[in-house]
Amino acid sequence: MTAPTEAYVALSAVLFAIGAVGVLTRRSAILVFLSVELMLNAANLALVAYARHWAGTGALAAMSGQTAVFVILAVAAAEVAVGLGILVAIFRDRRSTDVDALSEVRL
Repeated sequence: MTAPTEAYVALSAVLFAIGAVGVLTRRSAILVFLSVELMLNAANLALVAYARHWAGTGALAAMSGQTAVFVILAVAAAEVAVGLGILVAIFRDRRSTDVDALSEVRL
């Protein structure tokens, strides 16, 4: 027995909302970064759910959703590599990852 597509989309919406609240309320740049990643994964979950839902209409529709998820995961991996490198460099310079303090960064 499998869950309906609406359940996956609802879970995706909840995860996206949690990520959005995290971005808007957190002060640590690491936690903001983690919240953005949660939002990306929520979008991936919705794309996979819709690709599974559309699988009955043809293989092309299912593959296009899965291909989009693969591209998003590749972009997210690059974002993690670059973002964490920037955060480490800022932390070494400022000894803080507070978002309010980082708004005045001049390199």
